[in-house]
Amino acid sequence: MHDELLTIGRFARLCRLSVKQLRHYDEMGLLAPVRVDAGSGYRYYAPEQARNALTIALLREMDLPLAVIAQALAAEPERRAQILRAERDRLTERISRDQARLEMLERLAQSGLPGYEVKMSREPERRLAVVRAACTPAEIGEKVEACVGRLLPVLGRARVVWEPPLWGLYPLDLEERMEIAVGAQLPQVEGTPGLEFEVLPGGLVAETVHIGSYAQLPLAYNALFAAIHERGLCPQVPVREAYLVGPAEAPQEELMTRLIIPVQESMA
Repeated sequence: MHDELLTIGRFARLCRLSVKQLRHYDEMGLLAPVRVDAGSGYRYYAPEQARNALTIALLREMDLPLAVIAQALAAEPERRAQILRAERDRLTERISRDQARLEMLERLAQSGLPGYEVKMSREPERRLAVVRAACTPAEIGEKVEACVGRLLPVLGRARVVWEPPLWGLYPLDLEERMEIAVGAQLPQVEGTPGLEFEVLPGGLVAETVHIGSYAQLPLAYNALFAAIHERGLCPQVPVREAYLVGPAEAPQEELMTRLIIPVQESMA
């Protein structure tokens, strides 16, 4: 048996890996040597371990976490496929976010910070029928779409006439886990079963309008928050987005979103 085994150096060359990588895989519990000499501590590997070693290296090249690789290697084929598809979906999401960042960088490189007109106004009190969802910042778009898909059928079944536009309600800080809501303003809220309501108090707000894709909304928020702080004001919750022209009505570059942040005088 010993004669059939490979030293760590030979095995590393066979798999086009480094000795350091193999030692790290061993320490992480990903690929243990078949035998470790008790006296010298030398590691020995079997030739049939090369497939797993190469697979680990391949998945690491794809930037999969070692913990995920360990799960995939230990799983049955069907479960392994599920694990890899989940990583594929995460990669697709990351690529989408990176593409949006690239587009913003290109816009900034060509034109500098876009000029948003930020104005102070007084917003009336609004009563919204809302549906809520918990999400991460990366899931906002998906969850907003899902909320719209839940809200509109409920309004339809209730046979109420709502006043466009739809509204999005958000916290000030995009935390790892947060609650968002999508709502519609109703002319009358009494006697409407199956709906949850939120009253948005009236008062002083800072607002601006963004034209373009939702992925570039951070540009508008940058201008809006800068104007708020320059005026010595304190932003309040919830941050509100009014979807004046939505995806069903126009292409991405023609979407129109009104951004509204309630404010009050700073106590400092």
